[in-house]
Amino acid sequence: MSRTLAQLDKTDRRILNKLQRDGRISNVDLSRYANLSPTPCLERVKRLEADGFIDRYVALLDPSKLEKKLCAYIEVSLNSTSTEALKNFDQHMRGMPEVQECQMVAGNFDYLIKIRVVDMQDYQRFLGEQLATTPGIAQTHTYVVINEVKSVTTVAII
Repeated sequence: MSRTLAQLDKTDRRILNKLQRDGRISNVDLSRYANLSPTPCLERVKRLEADGFIDRYVALLDPSKLEKKLCAYIEVSLNSTSTEALKNFDQHMRGMPEVQECQMVAGNFDYLIKIRVVDMQDYQRFLGEQLATTPGIAQTHTYVVINEVKSVTTVAII
């Protein structure tokens, strides 16, 4: 049976906090950080993985080094919010490599998507050739990021 957040002790939370900041930390270094010996530390990590607290390990890449310097958020309103229309839109978003995030939201529009592209010309291509050709879109509004003030991948664990 999977544990809940409330069932995690201080050591499990410490391990999770460290791993989400440094997924490449060695088990020996993690065990020192958590004040455990290596074997019990590894057992805890495996249990946290099995319980679903650790989804996967990734490398975070620098978008500017990959020539994807332009980040934009796009509000999307659909013509219909029927189950079929939502599923179709979701499927289209999953197939677009420029889309980094796609969230269905409550409010004045239906989705908020985050994209990364090379520049404004690439954004125009994405908008005209991909997003605008997605069935069911009624309207979009784009907000181009001028300065990234804060961007983290960590989840606060209390």
